[in-house]
Amino acid sequence: MILIKLVSYIILLIMVLVAVAFFTLLERKVLGYIQIRKGPNKVGYMGLLQPFADAVKLFTKEQTFPTMSNFIPYYLSPVFSLFIALISWSVLPYELGLFSFEFNILFFLCCTSMSVYSMMGAGWASNSKYSLLGCLRAVAQTISYEVSLALILLSMLFLIGGLDLGLFSLYQRYMWFSILAFPLALLWFVSCLAESNRTPFDFAEGESELVSGFNTEYSAGGFALIFMAEYASILFLSVLFTIVFMGGDLISMVFYMKSALVGFCFVWVRGTLPRFRYDKLMYLAWKSFLPVALNYCIFFLGFKVLLDLCAL
Repeated sequence: MILIKLVSYIILLIMVLVAVAFFTLLERKVLGYIQIRKGPNKVGYMGLLQPFADAVKLFTKEQTFPTMSNFIPYYLSPVFSLFIALISWSVLPYELGLFSFEFNILFFLCCTSMSVYSMMGAGWASNSKYSLLGCLRAVAQTISYEVSLALILLSMLFLIGGLDLGLFSLYQRYMWFSILAFPLALLWFVSCLAESNRTPFDFAEGESELVSGFNTEYSAGGFALIFMAEYASILFLSVLFTIVFMGGDLISMVFYMKSALVGFCFVWVRGTLPRFRYDKLMYLAWKSFLPVALNYCIFFLGFKVLLDLCAL
């Protein structure tokens, strides 16, 4: 039984990595058409083999190490970051019962909190001013938006009355939570953008002012691992958004179409919006999102208590 689960999980990881490869292609194609130019179209038919060509190029390049870096944390941080991004996928309520456990929402929150340490380790261990600035920004940003993510999730948990993601598809059979709590769905989406360091919140790797942020000193395989971790977490957050706010079972094709649409919105935002100012990013988290999320939390708690009283 354990062997079957292990093989299933390995297959899942391979599928996630293939999805990451093609999501990068989708992003480059969409950005190309937004900027009225061609996306990658040379390697393979219409550029379909471009992600694999990039992977071969990155992993066959010579790995360099800054002489002043703290070697072990510098080397292990990208590996840890990809590990956290991939282990998060085990919380989804698969019909096959891959790793079905009741408190998978708590596990998801733990995984998102742990991702901060890999960024912090990568920035600090590089022993570079730019990397340290990038990682400090990233840690402050991620911690700030985790608070609003947790509170939005708590509001939804009051409605379903449990900590199992599988309950969301059950309760959204007739009506999506994105209709019932539309502002919360928007808040969650924006918080996901900030959590995964995407435009307009890409301060962790703000190229125009920080060279490349916390991953400045990384090249070849190390950079590729950080890149894969970021895109795996984007895909995971797209799937999670679909489960929490748009319902559906993981065995239906419509579910994956909805997830692809949310993933497309991540790319669309990148091609449309300029980068925020850093103080405005923090203002948005603590002065705008936090009060709204708290008010909704109290409202849904009262709503749930009222329903329970009516049932009695």
